[in-house]
Amino acid sequence: MTGGGLLVAGTTSDAGKSVVTAGICRWLVRQGVKVAPFKAQNMSLNSFVTREGAEIGRAQAMQAQACRVEPTALMNPVLLKPGGEQSSQVVLLGKPVGELSARGFFGGSGGSSPGKRLHGGRQQKLLGTVLECLAELRGTYDAVICEGAGSPAEINLRRTDIVNMGIARNAGLPVLVVGDIDRGGVFASFFGTVALLSPEDQELVAGFLVNKFRGDVGLLEPGLDMLHGLTGRRTYGVLPFQHGLGIDEEDGLRVSLRGTVRESNVAPPVGEDVLRVAVCAVPLMSNFTDVDALAAEPGVVVRFVDRPEELADADLVVIPGTRGTVRALEWLRKRGLAEAIGRRAAEGRPVLGICGGFQILGEHIEDDVESRRGHVEGLGILPVRVRFAREKTLTRPVGEALGEPVEGYEIHHGVASITDGEPFLDGCRVGQTWGTHWHGSLESDGFRRAFLREVAAAAGRRFVPAADTSFAALREEQLDRLGDLIEQHADTDALWRLIESGAPQGLPFIPPGAPA
Repeated sequence: MTGGGLLVAGTTSDAGKSVVTAGICRWLVRQGVKVAPFKAQNMSLNSFVTREGAEIGRAQAMQAQACRVEPTALMNPVLLKPGGEQSSQVVLLGKPVGELSARGFFGGSGGSSPGKRLHGGRQQKLLGTVLECLAELRGTYDAVICEGAGSPAEINLRRTDIVNMGIARNAGLPVLVVGDIDRGGVFASFFGTVALLSPEDQELVAGFLVNKFRGDVGLLEPGLDMLHGLTGRRTYGVLPFQHGLGIDEEDGLRVSLRGTVRESNVAPPVGEDVLRVAVCAVPLMSNFTDVDALAAEPGVVVRFVDRPEELADADLVVIPGTRGTVRALEWLRKRGLAEAIGRRAAEGRPVLGICGGFQILGEHIEDDVESRRGHVEGLGILPVRVRFAREKTLTRPVGEALGEPVEGYEIHHGVASITDGEPFLDGCRVGQTWGTHWHGSLESDGFRRAFLREVAAAAGRRFVPAADTSFAALREEQLDRLGDLIEQHADTDALWRLIESGAPQGLPFIPPGAPA
């Protein structure tokens, strides 16, 4: 028997699809339902490595945690990792298969081997793979909660759509449209989304969910009644605005856990001082969630910076991962940040490079894969030489550092040859400059505390990390908050009927519909 399903679409990007999907997943699993997340196609630089060594979007890994299941490549079969304004790396079932231009991926000409040979440069060719993955999940789980991308009413892309109405039609999924009322114009967005769909697509749009509402719901209800009268579709819930719910987002600069922790923990820092962390906002920044665990610590202030003067009062500077290591290196030099980082390192002030940031700190880079720039001089702070390999490293390493156990994950083409320095998480350390390819290492509580103690000592700060901060527990609390939002503010009985039985029959067509 095929399991139930639902597609959570949105009127816009960042309407709240990821967190609503996670909230529905957590609500269902608390009811004893065996549930899995799914996103056919994700565009993000924020990715994760599964235990079998597959790369998927971090949003789907977070949603799997909401379901209390292990994430797999089936949950995000297509991942696009932008490498510039016009091209992306295509990751299929967790493995990179080539670089494609936007025109090539969405159905026009363009692309490069091996991706072009493998898929003919056409997004539509991936539909069969996507449907097979979804069918396998639905055959294993009681319910699969799918997340759409952008808006389902992108009329220029509907012909080759495999993530919104394309998959809903092929898999017979009911669709719930989420709208961010905090942005304004939510009624027009709901109505317009439905009215721009074909009659066949409209049959699957069951109704709406209002997200990020502030104020008295009673004042909103007349509008919801009028929307029902205009579209024949009900609203399944009104979720109140809450800070700090954007965990493991696809892209952006929000430090996702910082808001939650700051709201829930009003206690002052354990020590006498705060610790200031400056994260260089490099181009094509990837896995910015690495610093969430730092932001979760009471007394640690994390901010993203793009000017050298913003490093002056920082106790720790982090150079994060990036999909464009050479481009990020040039950006740091152009902005004057490279020189400021070099001065810090020479003065013995703490610097941490993660993945691409680690590579930037090295002596030189040989890149015939990512930027194809050949030999490029690095900052020369760490005794490391990097060569970009065509095969991507995708692993889940486990080790020890600073006397504490550490877990992480690696996603990189660069292969580091370390000629000197003190070993550090398969990278190295020289003085107070640290470099590693490991993402997620700071989520290991004991190691994070030991690292922050070293940073505080080097910075001369009387900062003391809290002894009881558990990043995993904070994440679980946040996922439970998402589940609470659904349970308390959505019509869960109606949602379950939707998941189990599909869209209601006889939903009216709203003209004009999709253009021919």
